Amino acid sequence: MSHTFISSDDIRHNFSIAMSEMYQKEVPLYGDLIDLVSEVNTDVLNKQPDIRQQLVHTGELDRLGMERHGAIRLGTAAELSMMRRLFAVMGMYPVGYYDLAAAGVPVYSTAFRALETSSLNKSPFRVFTSLLRLDLIDDEALKQEAIAALDKRKIFTDNVISLIERFEEQGGLMAADAKQFVKEALETFRWHDKTPVSKALYQQLLSQHGLIADVVGFKGPHINHLTPRTLDIDAVQAGMRAKGIPPKAIIEGPPRRRCPILLRQTSFRALEEAVNFKNPKGGYETGHHTARFGEIEQRGVALTPKGRALYDQLLSQARRQLGATPNADNALEYYQILESAFAAFPDDYQMLHDEGLAYFYYQAVDSDTDNAQTLDSIDVENIDVENVNNPLSKQVVTDLLDKGAIRLEPIVYEDFLPVSAAGIFQSNLHDDSTNDNENDENSGKQSNDKGHTNKEAFEKALGAQVYDELALYQTLQAESLKACLHRMMQLAE
Repeated sequence: MSHTFISSDDIRHNFSIAMSEMYQKEVPLYGDLIDLVSEVNTDVLNKQPDIRQQLVHTGELDRLGMERHGAIRLGTAAELSMMRRLFAVMGMYPVGYYDLAAAGVPVYSTAFRALETSSLNKSPFRVFTSLLRLDLIDDEALKQEAIAALDKRKIFTDNVISLIERFEEQGGLMAADAKQFVKEALETFRWHDKTPVSKALYQQLLSQHGLIADVVGFKGPHINHLTPRTLDIDAVQAGMRAKGIPPKAIIEGPPRRRCPILLRQTSFRALEEAVNFKNPKGGYETGHHTARFGEIEQRGVALTPKGRALYDQLLSQARRQLGATPNADNALEYYQILESAFAAFPDDYQMLHDEGLAYFYYQAVDSDTDNAQTLDSIDVENIDVENVNNPLSKQVVTDLLDKGAIRLEPIVYEDFLPVSAAGIFQSNLHDDSTNDNENDENSGKQSNDKGHTNKEAFEKALGAQVYDELALYQTLQAESLKACLHRMMQLAE
């Protein structure tokens, strides 16, 4: 019996659209944010044709307007494991490990996303997914109440679980099932203003940490932000203020650069929303909750391990020099210090490539270049394309670049930054000025045995190992070089 399955890319695309429509109804200010980002992106593309051309070469131009990442927070290992299976239906897999506990945020996390460039360009939808660290609750009695509350809740519909199992058994879903899957899966991420816990328990959880209250106090892992991608986050930050949308004080991540690196993020402050808390008599009493917000991101080139080490070093240097957590009162000083520190980080794509700091696509230039002569003068057969930074390969690539036979295009960073994630989380749970943590520049780094243990515990709960994002970028770069050389040989024939 033949089956025509709907591709996981298409299911993900349809789910992303449905999620965006739902979130815009729940948080109307999100729609204003989308309009602002669209205006800024259009302006950049009109005024800077080099950026437009770069996005054409990398295949990112068509995906720009539909790019989104969401974030959810889960309470139990069982929820995380089933969420992994749900995302697999949409061709999304756990990439990267982030432990935010060092920054005072009691979660460890991964990002579910597609792995292949073609899939990402078709539907660049990601979900930053965190698991609550109940072991970090100091009050043992409160911890047990939290565990009991989480054990009672059921965040997945019976139908979506059946469809996940059908996908796993068949290897795919046909059209009607795929459509139903999107509808059923959406229910997991929906906002519910009636809570299964009492107001008293909620307040106790809130006193431990706002994020604990956000997870334990609600029926499910409501999507707490849905992030569009901008080409100029500074313009969006200024635009939010002009439109009366209150932004967070600090843009997280590296400073503004001619050649963007990694990820810069900002957001509008979390909304205070009416909530009805369950009381012992079976009724409800009114209250409020603050967690959902609007986030914006600007993505740059992915960095190699050497580049990440330099980035971490310079960010730590800037934060140590500031001597406090960046906030509204010291924002200007922080930006000046950050820009000064990052003067040591090359702001030129060719230099980033030559110094082995960033990952790039290699693309053959279809022009009047004499590719035949170029290839005759270079021993391309002996290139180790799996390691373009070894001396032989590096020299060959340099020669090809110098001769204009190939060009570099930046591989966009598809993932997240621990310090930035912690900063976004904290600023939307507390005032920026209260987010003081002497070690926040080191949050998310796993250089000790405890960090490795935490990752192992997370992967055990997940039911799978997370993908190494740096290895994925290295593979993309190596594969692009192979494809580039094959293309050059075709041109030379």
